[in-house]
Amino acid sequence: MSDQTLESLKALLEGFRSGQTDLQTFATAARQVDALLATLPPRYGEVWRSLLDRLESSALFTEESCSFSQSELIQSLQLWIDKATAQRTSG
Repeated sequence: MSDQTLESLKALLEGFRSGQTDLQTFATAARQVDALLATLPPRYGEVWRSLLDRLESSALFTEESCSFSQSELIQSLQLWIDKATAQRTSG
């Protein structure tokens, strides 16, 4: 999968962050990146899926929870995208 997928993930995450995309739409699309994950070290897939699991779990809470802070998870997803971009550029 190309860097376009990373760009698509960035745009999708920004849409979710700004409220233009709902959690379900974001999570469904974000889980359909197997081809991209196959081009990265295995740990990237583990972390990506873990972050998505926690983000989806955060929807069960009406307020920010210490363990499921949606804003912190969004920041972590952005960091993952940035690191995956750097990995693909250097690798």
